[in-house]
Amino acid sequence: MRNTITETVTHVHHWNDTLFSFRTTRRDSFRFENGQFVMIGLEIEGKPVMRAYSVASANWEPELEFFSIKVPDGKLTKHLQKIKVGDTVTLSCKPAGTLVAGQLLPGKNLYLLATGTGLAPFMSIIKDPDIYDRFEKVVLVHSVRYCSELAYQDEILNVLPQNEFIGDTVKQKLEYFPIVTREPFHTQQRITRLLQDDHWHTKPSQDRFMLCGNDAMLKDTMQILDAQGYEKATSRSQGHYVIEHAFVEK
Repeated sequence: MRNTITETVTHVHHWNDTLFSFRTTRRDSFRFENGQFVMIGLEIEGKPVMRAYSVASANWEPELEFFSIKVPDGKLTKHLQKIKVGDTVTLSCKPAGTLVAGQLLPGKNLYLLATGTGLAPFMSIIKDPDIYDRFEKVVLVHSVRYCSELAYQDEILNVLPQNEFIGDTVKQKLEYFPIVTREPFHTQQRITRLLQDDHWHTKPSQDRFMLCGNDAMLKDTMQILDAQGYEKATSRSQGHYVIEHAFVEK
């Protein structure tokens, strides 16, 4: 296929029965901005099947990482979830996406609001040294149904703070806020309820948001932010909050 490259799978991790992640090799010429996505695919029955996946690794890391759901009858994921170390996957050459820091107006605090696998681009962003130069505080909110879906929790809480380059900054500026909605957990309030109740005491003059997750969350959260005076970033102008347009159902 034109405008694609092939990379080799180096690691696969199954978080539970519905979620998995994998890493691949990364050629030196492959460049991307933290928060962007690429098309990933396999050849199935002689035809390429490609889907958009946010890159979960940072742009300074030597390998590429992706986070995916397992859909039993999904045209791609029913095959992708079976990949093993040594297998190959196809990637588009040109990363794209609107879920990047440059889409936001300057601000004091950054809130990364994710549901499910919407966490992926934020894993890339919280490893970006530049994001901590832009903001005094970064709050990562990850809402899932069950505790087993809190992927990357150990990396966020224990591994990243020990990173030799950004660990100290992460300790000072990153706040992790996990939410579980269908099992006993210390935080069960949905993201939308927390915003409506003004849990974080946010205001447009200083706070910025990135949203990534299911369509219902995006729709409801945008309505709340709009009502509170926040403006969404567009292709022509920066805003108080930004979403990944490519993943929104038309």
